[in-house]
Amino acid sequence: MNDNYQQFFDAEPIALKYGENPHQKAFFYATDNNAKFENLSDIELSYNNILDINCAVKIASEFFDVNAAVIVKHNTPCGVALGKSLNEAYLKAFDTDPLGTFGATIAFSQKVDKEIAKHASSVCLDAIIAPDFDKEAEEILQKNKELRIIKLNTSYKEIRTMQEQEIHITPFGTLVQETDNKELDKDTFKVVTKTKPDTEMIEDMIFAWKIAKHVKTNAIVIAKDFKTISIIGGQTNRVDAVETALNRACDGAKKAIIACDGFIPAIDSIQAAAQCRIGGIIQTGGGNKEQEVIKAADKYEIAMITTGIRHFKH
Repeated sequence: MNDNYQQFFDAEPIALKYGENPHQKAFFYATDNNAKFENLSDIELSYNNILDINCAVKIASEFFDVNAAVIVKHNTPCGVALGKSLNEAYLKAFDTDPLGTFGATIAFSQKVDKEIAKHASSVCLDAIIAPDFDKEAEEILQKNKELRIIKLNTSYKEIRTMQEQEIHITPFGTLVQETDNKELDKDTFKVVTKTKPDTEMIEDMIFAWKIAKHVKTNAIVIAKDFKTISIIGGQTNRVDAVETALNRACDGAKKAIIACDGFIPAIDSIQAAAQCRIGGIIQTGGGNKEQEVIKAADKYEIAMITTGIRHFKH
């Protein structure tokens, strides 16, 4: 166990109102090695708030150098987008699942301005996180007494790789693993179909792949033009996960891409993607039926990239 965990056990616990549910006691531990933030509101952070903030910030850190907005609900992303402006990214992310945004947490990669604040203040949100807020934005947001306004004082770039290990305590023992900070590898990233993706499609594939990494397995992300159209996670059947994501995407699936955190297991998923006119698929590759899957993608002229990397998240 590294020094970070020893410091965790030595840290002074902060009692929270309760845990995931009112009958559960909960505490928050923070050390000098943790990311720094300020709560600019008068309402305290709950256990669930901290989980959602962590999820949103981790995804936003994947896009630290561009305009990005990440919407999280119940520790699960429900809308992610990039834009020419931060406001454009926010509105695109919001459009993914407007109903899911009710009571959600939103992380922004750049300073929040008054235009974003005006819209965000009209929506029921739990928390909003950003590296900074301009004066007018902060004044607008603080009028909402139920909104937690979190200013990050540690850069997203640093947060992206600062967690080296994860710990899970079970009745059978304690599990410790390295954090999944694996990046796409140019040596295993390859086009495997006759239909080749263009530059824009490849960029969308990489965008969606970075998001799928943070979605519960089996994770399916459908995206186009740096905007998520459908996000499905936590399914026990990957074929069903693909079909559910496509059903939710509806007409938005046309010429979009599918990102999968593991391999595509069967041609059923390719046939469903073809029916919805999906343009491309990015997946781990290496399944038992990989050649059949590639052949089916060729039949329907779907571009496919395999990464050689699995991003399971249990």
